[in-house]
Order: sequence, then C-alpha cells, then structure tokens
Amino acid sequence: MVHIRRSALLLVAIATAMAVSACGSDGGARRGDSAPAPVRPNGGIPWSGDETRASDDPQSTFAVDVDTASYGYARRLIMDGRLPERGTVRPEEFVNSFRQDYPQPAGDGFAVHVDGARLPRTHEAGGDERLLRVGLQTRAEDEERRPDAALTFVIDVSGSMGEPGRLDLVRDALHTLVDQLRPTDSIAVVEFSDKARVAREMTPVADARPLHAAIDSLHTRSSTNLEAGLVLGYRVARDGFRPGRTNRVIVLSDGLANVGSTDAEPILRRVRAEAEKQIALLGVGVGSDYGDELMEQLADRGDGFAVYVSEREQARKVFVQQLPATLSVRALDAKVQVTFAPQAVRSYRLVGYDNRAVADEDFRDDRVDGGEVGPGHSVTALYAVRLAEGASPSARIAQVQVRWTDPADRTPAETYGSVTVADVDRSFTEASPRLRACYAAAWFGETLRGDGSGGQVRLTDLATIADEAAAATEDAEVRDLARVIRSADELR
Repeated sequence: MVHIRRSALLLVAIATAMAVSACGSDGGARRGDSAPAPVRPNGGIPWSGDETRASDDPQSTFAVDVDTASYGYARRLIMDGRLPERGTVRPEEFVNSFRQDYPQPAGDGFAVHVDGARLPRTHEAGGDERLLRVGLQTRAEDEERRPDAALTFVIDVSGSMGEPGRLDLVRDALHTLVDQLRPTDSIAVVEFSDKARVAREMTPVADARPLHAAIDSLHTRSSTNLEAGLVLGYRVARDGFRPGRTNRVIVLSDGLANVGSTDAEPILRRVRAEAEKQIALLGVGVGSDYGDELMEQLADRGDGFAVYVSEREQARKVFVQQLPATLSVRALDAKVQVTFAPQAVRSYRLVGYDNRAVADEDFRDDRVDGGEVGPGHSVTALYAVRLAEGASPSARIAQVQVRWTDPADRTPAETYGSVTVADVDRSFTEASPRLRACYAAAWFGETLRGDGSGGQVRLTDLATIADEAAAATEDAEVRDLARVIRSADELR
C-alpha cells in the first residue's frame, strides 16, 4: 500500500520544468562480497559496476531522470555499423526508453510500483542475487485541460546540420507540430550558426503562415555557436513569457559547439539561471556525430530532459505526440531514496543513474535539485540485490520513498512503498514481460559500457529475452531492441 504525506513548508528554491533525464563510470570490476565497502563522498551512492554493503550504507538516493537520448544515439550508431563510445552509454536511459504498464495515481505526483524476480538462468550470478525494480508513474493529462504553451525553438543551422537526417528532419517535425498545436499556443523560432538571429518572434499558432515561413527559411550556414543561440533564445523566451503558461526553450542541435564558448560550464550557468525564472529546457539531439555530454548536461541543468532522434517517424513522435502531451508538469525536483534492510540484504547495486547521485542527507533538502516529470510518464530504476542468508520470505527488503514538489503550490510531498523477499523471489520467466524487457535493456547498456557486471551476460541471450518480452507485450519498440542487441553483437 502506498502512503502520502505533505509538508506545509514552502519549497525553498523554486524550479520549474517540463517532464520527460547520466554519464560516466568508474569502470571498475565488481567487488567480492567479502571486500569492504568503499568510502564515497556523495552520500553512499553505489556507482554502476560496484556493490554496497547494506550494513555499511543502507540508503541509495538519486534524482529522477527521464532522459532517453543515450539509447536513441546508441541505436543510431549500431544500426549504422558502429558501437557507441562507452562514456555515452547510460543504462537508465536505455531502460526508460521503453513503455511500462504501471498503474496511474488518482491525483498529481507519483504512484510507486516495486517488484522483482530472480535473475534468468543465462545470467552468471549467485543464487542469492535478485533483480529489484522501482517504478514511478504520473497521471496522464487531458490535452484540453493543459495550460497554453509558449515555446521558443532554438535551431542549429551550422554546416554540420546539412547532413541528411538533421535539419531536414527538424523542419519536417516543426511543420507538423505547428499544424497540431492549439491556436492559443505560441511559438518563436531562433536559428544559430556562428551568430544567432530571430527567425520569428513569439507568434500565436493561430497565425500559422509566418511560422511555416520561418521554418522554411532555415538553411545551413557556417560554424556552431551554441552559446549565442541559447543566449538569444532565452532572451526571446523572456520577452514572450506568458504567466500561467508553460514556457519552454527547445534546442535542436548536434551539440558540436565550436565557436563562442565551447566549455559547458558558462553555458550551463546561464541555463540554470533561466530555469529558475520558470523557463525550462528541452534538448533534442540529431546527427551521427553528436555532442551527447553537452546536450545531456544542458537538459539536466535546465530542468528539462534530452532525447535523440534520427528518423522522421521518431521526430514526429517526439514533437507531435510526446511534446504536446507533456507540456505541463506533474512533479518538480523529484528524488528517490531506497532504504535497504541489512537483516535481509547483504549488498545492493543501482544500475546507472551515476551522475544523478544525491547525498542521502539531501533527500529532504528542497534546495537540492531533483528531476522534473510530466503527465503520463514512467520512471524506472533497477537494482541488483544480494539477499542475506536465511532471509524470511516475509522480511522486508527495502522501503522506497519519493519526494517531489507540487507544481501548483510549491509544497513538498512524499509517497512510499515497500518490498519483501517474497516479492522478488519469483522465477524470471514468471516475471512481467515489462520487467524482463527492462532487464534486457539495462544489461545491454552495461555490456556496451564495459562494466564488470556486463560480463555476466551474453548479448544473444539478452536479444532472446527481448524477443520473448516483445511477443508478450506486442510492443514493436521492444522487438526493435532485440534487433539492435543482435546488431551490436555482430559488431563486437
């Protein structure tokens, strides 16, 4: 059963963003169970490829992340015949790229779903290890009830965007979006190469002709001054700011900045400041050469999320289906804290979420940034858990707490759930198809990243698991995951 409690305290730092978001790994091998747990300055977050003793540090805390760009970019490279660089692979984004079937809450905030299973027979692990899934779900929204939107598109027109599947794809998606948005929504268009210019000031969608003309005027020019584009884009967004609306900057780029400030930090500081003024950032990446790290950091600091598109249908799905449906926000600054019971759990390992770590003591510090989640979205985190010897089936493994800020009145709220040994003791074949798909996606990411845990699985086995999950769910995207895994196996 899930319980909810609210604090009457106002949020100290107001951060607003759109919903729908982790890079780096220590690359170390797994520790043996008898090795002492490492000391971590970040509050005990278990880095991927490492295990943490529950008796030494029972809490795992991280900011919610709904980015999916890492999987989208990896998929593009693999299907083009290349494996991604290890540093661009974030397993949690692989997992969150696929639909879940979690029940929705009745109100705002989250429903919490916790389950698990034994690992599949093909996974080389001890019999005491279990897969634990933490799932969060927000309530979907009626399109007619969402607030009007004021969207500023900041579009990269540098020379590299002339590659097929970049600017042509962006223009097609924007034309379709203009035709799909409500007449009372508004759009501005900013383009940038070595300099930035306003192609169209904030204009109601009801006046669609000049918006389509501005989109048609986008043509590739010279170098990439991403800083100039964002500076002008936020200026236009401020000038067109509409109180009570969803105000957002949407940057479309290959992220390969080479003019102006190419260092992330100055750009990130500006984005962070503007996000605090209630203008959130969405990053949409394109191109076979893609500045993944910069785009991902911009989205995280801008209280938004990052996606990657390489095909026309993907772009239309993002702009025509996902964007209008998720313009409002269900939860601000969402964080998750999982407290493991040492009497039932020997050790645990969080899969991914490496750069979303939050110190355990900052879970209830609302000045510490979390993640933003919109209507109808799911968030999934996986743990590999080693059970204590002789743990009773009724023993509680962990309590899961989620804290967020209500976007309407800026007050904090929490919800929580718990899970027992019996909840994770079913065989893998009896687990839900969505859980099995999560496992295949996560360990595919870990294998590509070269984590020690990735060596416990074979890609051919992961592809088979994805195929079986796809057959059970009739989900074409999960079936495509199996195809991508097999293609990656051929490239190794």
